[in-house]
Amino acid sequence: MRRKPDMLWVLVLLFGLGIVTTGYAQSLWGKSGEGRLEATYAVPLR
Repeated sequence: MRRKPDMLWVLVLLFGLGIVTTGYAQSLWGKSGEGRLEATYAVPLR
C-alpha cells in the first residue's frame, strides 16, 4: 500500500513539470521563433 501513493506523487510531479516546461518552451518559441519565421518567409516573397 505504500508504493501506490509514491507512484501517484511521482506522476503528479512529472505532469506538473511537463506543463511548466511546455509553457516555458512556448514562451521562448513565441519570442524568438516568430522573428525567425518572418525573416525566413518574408524575405523570399518580397
